[in-house]
Amino acid sequence: MTRGLFLSFEGIDGAGKSSHIALVAQLFRDTGRAVVITREPGGTPLSEKLRELVLHEPMDPLTEALLMFAARREHLVQVIEPSLARGDVVLCDRFTDATFAYQGGGRGFDWQVLGQLERMVQALPDGSLRQPDLTVWFDLDPHIAAQRLASARVPDKFESQPADFFAAVRAAYARRQAEMPSRFARIDAAQSMPAVGADVSRVVSDWLQGVAA
Repeated sequence: MTRGLFLSFEGIDGAGKSSHIALVAQLFRDTGRAVVITREPGGTPLSEKLRELVLHEPMDPLTEALLMFAARREHLVQVIEPSLARGDVVLCDRFTDATFAYQGGGRGFDWQVLGQLERMVQALPDGSLRQPDLTVWFDLDPHIAAQRLASARVPDKFESQPADFFAAVRAAYARRQAEMPSRFARIDAAQSMPAVGADVSRVVSDWLQGVAA
């Protein structure tokens, strides 16, 4: 059976990552693969309820981090792992890198504690951790992101943060990439949407050729 593939899409608010997930989904469907599109926090009824709390309610940073990982655990057990076991392609709008970026970078929460939670929640039977096979990181200057968000919907508590918060988030994404460079592909999200889309298509296509080789 064709093995399942897990791709995540990361970036600060306003980077435009969500707009390109459908493009990647079509790339896989064109090859005959079944695709599951999901998101974090969210992806299950319980995780979506936790998402509403995290995005809109003020809370202690540890509480926020715990809720993120609680939602992730449900998501893994109920959606991601069963989909991968079937041989599906899972496309996830944010995963654990976002927790390290937003809670670790933006909130300044302890990186080592996040690592402990990651190991607890994402452990597989063979002792490894469930991580995306490929993470597409839409990297964008926070000031450009703020301009894009200015005309967007009513912001949630993260989207309404100042530019220095997003600068810390961006730096944390870079740190995460440096820790696990083999699965990261950086996209310059300051380009036009067609240019970003072309880069995403190229990155995913080249990665797929490597997987098939």
